[in-house]
This record gives sequence, C-alpha cells and structure tokens, in this order.
Amino acid sequence: MRKVFLLALLVSPVALAQSVSVEPNSLMRLPNSTSVLQLERLEVADYGTLLIPANISQVSVDELHLGRDARITIVPGNTALQLQVRHAQLDHGSQITSRGAPGTHEKPAKAGRDLTLRINSLAAEELSVDARGGAGAQGYAGLDGANGEDPGCTWGSAGRGANGDNGGDGLPGASGAQVRVELPQDFPAEHIKVWVDGGPGGLAGTAGKPGKGGQSKGCLVYRADGGEKGRPGLEGQPGPAGPAGTVTIQRL
Repeated sequence: MRKVFLLALLVSPVALAQSVSVEPNSLMRLPNSTSVLQLERLEVADYGTLLIPANISQVSVDELHLGRDARITIVPGNTALQLQVRHAQLDHGSQITSRGAPGTHEKPAKAGRDLTLRINSLAAEELSVDARGGAGAQGYAGLDGANGEDPGCTWGSAGRGANGDNGGDGLPGASGAQVRVELPQDFPAEHIKVWVDGGPGGLAGTAGKPGKGGQSKGCLVYRADGGEKGRPGLEGQPGPAGPAGTVTIQRL
C-alpha cells in the first residue's frame, strides 16, 4: 500500500507531507493544489513513476529513493521547477525526466521544462536527467488527385486525372530545457548524464497520388482512348529541429 499524508493542502500555499511512496510498476501524480511541496521522504519503487504537475514550482525532499528503472517525470510547463534533495539514493536505471511534449497540428511542440536540481548527498552509480524538447508534428499528407471522367465506347473523350496535392512541411521541434545541477564535489563528473537536445522537427508530409485518367468500360468492339493520369504531388519539407538547451554543473 502506498502511504500519502498531506497536510494543509487547502489552507496553505505550502504542502507538507511525512511520506510519499509509489508502489512497483505503478504511477502516482502529486496533487496540483499547491505550488510548493515539502516531503520528509519520497520513495519510488522499482519501475514506478511519480508525476510532478506543471503548477508545482518547488519540491523539497529530505530523503529520496528511486528504485530500479524508477522515474520522476516532470510535466512540461512555463515555470521552472526547483527540486531540492538533502540525501538521494538512485538505483540502476532510475531517471529524472523533464522532457517536452510532442506537437500536433493544433498545438506546437512543448519545450523541456527548465529545472534546478540540488542534491546535497548522493549515492548513485549515475545521475540521469532527460530534458529534451518535444518533437514537431508531421506535415499534412497531400490529397490524392481525382480520377478523370470516363468516355463512352465510341463517343466523347476521356478526362485527364487530376494532379495530387503537395504534402505539407513538418512542424518545428521544441527547445531543450535550461538545466542546472548542484551536486557534491566528490560525485564523478563522468557519471552525470544530462540531455537537453532540441526536439526533432516533424516528418515531411507525404505527396498526394495522381488521379487516374478516364477509361471506357464494358466496350466489346470499339473503345475510346483513355485519358492521361495526373501528376503526383511533391513531398513536403522536414521541420527544423528545436534549439538545444543548456547544462550548468555546480559543485557544492
């Protein structure tokens, strides 16, 4: 059973919790009724995921334990997040993720969320932070051309097939986050892995197919010439990748 004990969520802008635990292979979302959260202990068991909503701007933790392949996932948002940890134990494959979200044709891709991570005492094989930007949406597919009008067997001329439409251009990827990591002096630099690449641009929209020329049908002796097919459309251009973010490492 996961234990959550949150105090003063409705009467204070700062929420206090004794312990938050995420069970193995499960997902938990922190409450979004406060912008600042203080925890005595946070434990995410093996393969579990803790979601930090976009409106939370600061989380302070006395004791943090991430199990094997456990995740802290930070929802994209316009406000930077400060994650302050007094002591952290990070097991193999665990990760803090502050990635952007992929775009759609209605909404642009979202940038990685800016993050300041401070850990005063760290026991880990590796510190892994993924703050890459979201990918752009693929361009619209071009419409196929309409088929030409069919002629009679001995009269009329066949219609030419319509041209296929051009595919749309892919949409831009979003930028990577601005990440600042504050760690103990003795934690090896080669064990710090932070990704802030910009999101890839959207794929090019596919070209529309040409319409078929009209053709006589059901003719036994005579048949009118068929029409020419149209031209295929052109494939769109891939979208540009988003700009990379920045990484700052500060030793405590």
